[in-house]
Amino acid sequence: MYLLFPPSPHLLIGLSIVRAMVAFPRIILKSGKEKPLLRGHPWVFSGAVAKVEGEVSPGDVGDVYSKDGHFLGRGHLNPLSQIIVRILTPKKEELGGDFFRERISRAIHLREELLKGKTDAYRVVNGEGDSLPGLIVDRYKETLVLQCLTAGMERIKEILMESLVKEFHPQNLYERSDVATRREEGLAESKGLLYGKNISEFIEIEEYGCRFRANVKNGQKTGFYLDQRENRLLLRRLSEGKKILDCFCYTGAFSIHGGAGDAREMTLIDSSEEALAMAEEHFGLNQFMKIPHQCFRGDVFEVMRSLEGGYDIIILDPPPFAKKKGNLPSASRGYKDLNLWAFRLLNRGGILLTFSCSHHMNWDLFQKIVFSAALDSGRNVQLLGRMGHAWDHPIDLCHPEGEYLRGLICRVL
Repeated sequence: MYLLFPPSPHLLIGLSIVRAMVAFPRIILKSGKEKPLLRGHPWVFSGAVAKVEGEVSPGDVGDVYSKDGHFLGRGHLNPLSQIIVRILTPKKEELGGDFFRERISRAIHLREELLKGKTDAYRVVNGEGDSLPGLIVDRYKETLVLQCLTAGMERIKEILMESLVKEFHPQNLYERSDVATRREEGLAESKGLLYGKNISEFIEIEEYGCRFRANVKNGQKTGFYLDQRENRLLLRRLSEGKKILDCFCYTGAFSIHGGAGDAREMTLIDSSEEALAMAEEHFGLNQFMKIPHQCFRGDVFEVMRSLEGGYDIIILDPPPFAKKKGNLPSASRGYKDLNLWAFRLLNRGGILLTFSCSHHMNWDLFQKIVFSAALDSGRNVQLLGRMGHAWDHPIDLCHPEGEYLRGLICRVL
């Protein structure tokens, strides 16, 4: 509706009454299924729903009620998804521009406190961890990269864009909603420039003094593995004089931090020729070409079997082996095989940094797999600590599913 003249106070009151009279669709839960929401969990699964009152389209706003009629929360609905509701607020409040601007502003404030002066590339919004389920925003210098993973966030993309531009005044806002999970929401993949001038494929960023070129248009995730930042810094502190094996190295970010920590020698393995070429470029960008290093293109499982031992540090950072719960048995075998060979290749006193980014691989199972590998390798192994996401990837304590990156620090005695 367009108003040619300033509205009168009476008209504004009338519009407010009409808005208040608009009834949202109601999701009525089965008896006992309200408990997760009462504990703060932001998801409602379709199997928990007794009935839906009103017409529902993907991305609509709706209210959730218990079987006995108690209001539980308001959020984005999608009848096409197994997660039929993603709760945005436990209150009956308007989900307009002001609501999302406040949430984004709160997320930005956290990053400014934690990361000022340490890096110019970081996660601005981390979905459920920032009470904005379905929204990912990453910053690469003066460029923001946005992912709308749900129909609800896709529906309000214009509001999100406006809020981000107002908060950051970026040169560019680029979309990387080219992820397979959008199909589960009934959405097609989408990517391209949303705001600003056309951007180059690569943006040079800095992380604790190390320089990288992030491929924001076509690289993995939104262009760089920002979630491993603090774990790369840990490697740097361990690297002086060490011989390092970097498996699934992608563009060599771990190895570059190893070089910054005065590593003696490095070996990198990845299946992508393009990624290894970028790793070599990163060695040059950071003036580490004098550090002895070699890159192997191939299957990590096969290449590890062809190597001789003698490594002081090994990094295992594979892609997710268990994207579905049914993949866990085969994924467990894969993780065990990798860690078994890593323990065999390490010197006494050697350190293994081993990771899983599979959502369905919990801490207990991952640790059991790694220690089973240690047992079969015949090595005596200590657990020194655990690793996880960087600080700009917060997790809602009520939403454990938000934790996907798990890492163990192991030492061979």
